[in-house]
Amino acid sequence: MHDFLTPLTESLADGKFISLTMSKPRGPRADDAVNRITVRLVEVKGQTLFQWTYQYSKREVHENLSASQVTERVAQEFGSVFKHAHLFTADVDIAARSNKLGDCRVTISPASKRAPASVSHDRQKQYLIPEGQPCPFLHELGVMTLDGRVHRSMQHKFRQINRFLEFVEDVIPHLPAEGTLDVVDFGCGLSYLTFALHHLLAVIHARDVRILGIDRNSQVIDRCTHTCGKLNLEGIEFTADTIDAQHTARKVHLAVALHACDTATDDALAQAVRWQADVILAAPCCQHELAPQLDSPSLSLLTRHGILRERLAAMATDALRAAILEQAGYRTQIIEFIDTEHTPKNLLLRAVRQTVPAIDANQEVRINEFKMLLGVDHIRLEELLAGHSSE
Repeated sequence: MHDFLTPLTESLADGKFISLTMSKPRGPRADDAVNRITVRLVEVKGQTLFQWTYQYSKREVHENLSASQVTERVAQEFGSVFKHAHLFTADVDIAARSNKLGDCRVTISPASKRAPASVSHDRQKQYLIPEGQPCPFLHELGVMTLDGRVHRSMQHKFRQINRFLEFVEDVIPHLPAEGTLDVVDFGCGLSYLTFALHHLLAVIHARDVRILGIDRNSQVIDRCTHTCGKLNLEGIEFTADTIDAQHTARKVHLAVALHACDTATDDALAQAVRWQADVILAAPCCQHELAPQLDSPSLSLLTRHGILRERLAAMATDALRAAILEQAGYRTQIIEFIDTEHTPKNLLLRAVRQTVPAIDANQEVRINEFKMLLGVDHIRLEELLAGHSSE
C-alpha cells in the first residue's frame, strides 16, 4: 500500500496529479452500493480542490476535498472496499491491485493522459486555437464565422481539431528544433487536421514547414488545393495518390494517418517506419483484417457475438500494431483521442522513434503467442515490415 500512497501524495503536492480511479468492489454488493470512485482536479473560486465522485448504478455523488483528505480517504477505501486503483499523473500511470491478504502489487507505465488546459469551474477551456478569435482556415472550412464564433453544428469538429493539436504540441520536443519540418498526412480527406497542423507549426510556432496531404480522392484534393490557394498558404500541398505509391526517399519528421481505413493504416505506418519518421500519429478505424481470422476456442464466448468479435479484432489489431512498431524502434502509446460522444473511433496510436532503440528479444515471442491465442495467421503491418531493421 505504501508504494501506491506515496506517489499519490507526492503527485497531489507537486501538481502532477491528473486523476484517480478506484474500482472492483470487494465482496457481495447491495443494490445501491458504490461501484466506482473517481477523483479529478477542479478549481473553485481560485482554490485548487479535488472532486471526489461516488459512482452508483444510477447516480453520482460529488464532494470537493483537499489533498490531505484525498490521501486519507484512499487509504481507507483502497484494499478494504476496492481491489483496484489507477493513478494518472503527468509523468507516469500507476496501477495497483490489492489481494485478500492486503498485499498490494503496483505496476508503473508511461503517462497516457494529458493534464487539462483548465480545471476551473469558472473559466472556459483554453484551446490552442481559441474560440472567439478569428482563424482564417477555420472560417474557410466552415467551422467559424468571420468574427471567430464557432458554428453550433461544428462544435464537435472544433473540439476534435484542438484535441488533435494538443497531441501534436506534446510531441514537438521530439521533432527537430531547427530547420524545415517535413510532415506527411496520409488519407488527409477534407484536411481539417492538415490545415490545423500547418496553423500550429507555421503560425503559432513560426516554423518553416513542408506538409504533404495525400488522398486518392482527386475531387477532395482539388478542393483542398483550392482552399490552400485562397488562403495563400506556403509550405503545404496536396496530391491525389495512394499510400503505397509514396516510395520516394525522404526524411519525414511527423507522419499522420487519421483517416486511413482498415489496412490502409498499416500501409501508412509501414511507410512512416521506412522513412524513419521521428513521430507517428495514427487514429485507426475500420479494423476488419483480423475479424475473419479469429479462431480460438478459448475466446469463443466473445467471438460468437458479431459486435464483440469486431471490437476484439479492433483492440487486438491496434495492440499488435503498437508491438510491431516497438520492434521497429519506436516507443508507443495508445491513448484517447476524442470523447466517444463525438466519435466511436476514439483511440490514437502515438509512436516516437528512439534514438537508441531498446532491443527486446522477447517481443517477437510475445507477438507470436498473442497471435496463437487469437488463432490469427497474419497481420498486414508485420508482413509489410518483414526484414526491416530498427537501426
